[in-house]
Amino acid sequence: MSIPTPPPAPSGQPLQAPPPAYAYPVSPVPPSGPNDQGRSFLVTWLLSLLVGVFGVDRFYLGKVGTGLLKLFTLGGLGVWWLVDLIIILAGAMRDKVGRALAGYDKTKLIAWIVTAAVVLVSVAGGAINGASSTDAGAPPASESSAQAQQSEDTQQEPAEEPAEAEEPPAPEPGAAAASWANDQFGDFAPIQKSGTGDTVIDLPAGATGGIVVATHKGTRNFAVSVLDASNGSTGELLVNTIGAYSGTTAWGISALGEGAKLQVTADGAWTFDIRPMGDAPLVAPSGTGDAVFLYEGSAASLAATHAGSRNFVVQEETGEAFSMGLLINDIGAYSGTVPLSTGRR
Repeated sequence: MSIPTPPPAPSGQPLQAPPPAYAYPVSPVPPSGPNDQGRSFLVTWLLSLLVGVFGVDRFYLGKVGTGLLKLFTLGGLGVWWLVDLIIILAGAMRDKVGRALAGYDKTKLIAWIVTAAVVLVSVAGGAINGASSTDAGAPPASESSAQAQQSEDTQQEPAEEPAEAEEPPAPEPGAAAASWANDQFGDFAPIQKSGTGDTVIDLPAGATGGIVVATHKGTRNFAVSVLDASNGSTGELLVNTIGAYSGTTAWGISALGEGAKLQVTADGAWTFDIRPMGDAPLVAPSGTGDAVFLYEGSAASLAATHAGSRNFVVQEETGEAFSMGLLINDIGAYSGTVPLSTGRR
């Protein structure tokens, strides 16, 4: 493009440069000076102190990007919040366009005092809470002293050797069999009776069996039979002899009914001692006359002898429903061996 040459200037006048062919716009420059101030220092300080951990102070200053970052990190876990608060109190904080905060000189002293007070109160509160937690977890002074004294005594005194565990006492012989017998036939307080001639003796209520220790000093028939509550016979004849008698028999072993009374036929003086079945002694190796024994051993063989001239009967009671229990039934002298069932325990 060629630029036309201007005509010559009139004589006596200086030459002037031609105007530019194009004019370019120039961006305005922000004003500067003593009145060019940014956001309020008081507002910025309060926002930083109270909610600065959420970046609200930076949002207020127009710094949205760092405000969001401060919000998501919760004030840089408190470190960023504290740094920004110190920068604001020092007057070095600027807004987005770099302007100083307005009103700093007027309110900086109050801001420093209030901030210091808040910090002191926070520190004191934390110390009090810590002391309270420590006191709550620690035992009282007296208890601590007692524990310390007890610990010292424990260290001074030699430890006692633990006592050896005592073995439980062995059960008495016959105790297991006696317990079974009383459970089977009933337990009751012993009954003693004495008299002369015929009589009827009531058996203990609730018991279905027991032993009868009897004596007779007459010269004629002495018989003892078991009756039920209606005075009917139960089929048990405990004693049937002539003259003097001393022996032990049992009722309830082979009864056809529940015994309630003893019918006594006698011509002389008699005594009766009625006891629970569990009061019978263990099997004796020898003896004379009628007797009742307990057996608590395992199944075995019973070797028996009899030197008398009348009945010799040996009967066992095992509690089995269909067990006859008649081991020996003979007259006169006897010598033999019979099987014996396991004793009840």
